[in-house]
Amino acid sequence: MTEQLSPAAQAVLDATDYPEDWATRIRVAAALRAAADQVVPLCSTRSDRGTQRMMIRNDLLIIAAELEQSN
Repeated sequence: MTEQLSPAAQAVLDATDYPEDWATRIRVAAALRAAADQVVPLCSTRSDRGTQRMMIRNDLLIIAAELEQSN
């Protein structure tokens, strides 16, 4: 792949045992979205811990979107 990914997205791909191709990126993105939903269910309460979890969820979703949009 020639497109440059963020360090976080590249680290996720590097952690897989699969070839770095479009199908792998889509599968990994789907897994990250599922993990994000486990970290913070959409009905979570607002607290310091909840805010921290929302930040983690947001980071996972950003990486997922980056992987889906890359070629």
